[in-house]
Amino acid sequence: MSPHTTSSLQLLDVSSPDRTHWLELPAHRSSVPIARRSVNARLAGWRLPGELCADAVLLVSELATNAVRHTLSARFLCGIGLVAAGCVRLEVHDHDRTGRGLPRCEPGPDDEGGRGLLLVEQLADSWGVDRSRLTGGNAVWATLTT
Repeated sequence: MSPHTTSSLQLLDVSSPDRTHWLELPAHRSSVPIARRSVNARLAGWRLPGELCADAVLLVSELATNAVRHTLSARFLCGIGLVAAGCVRLEVHDHDRTGRGLPRCEPGPDDEGGRGLLLVEQLADSWGVDRSRLTGGNAVWATLTT
């Protein structure tokens, strides 16, 4: 599993409210379903295909869960953008400035967790991590297209 990391990464445009949606949430487990519902509502408003919406909601759930479980952040940002017709970009920005990056693990066959980034890798057209210009922590992103 190797995400794309680039310092020239163009993150979502925070000034385009009709094509982007951002929310900031506390880094608690209870925030993950809020992020899912919020992203699902925005995607429904954009009238995107059901399979794309389901995959996007799953990816946001996995990325938000990682921000909650594996960083020192008290809060995280969750963003989604309609970057082209039938193409969405998801981003989760944490505030963890320790430089630890993404959790690396090899889950065993009986482990109940540890497969979130494997799902991201399988479902996303592309994904990666960069230093967030919004928080100074990690910005994990993924793109999906119809």
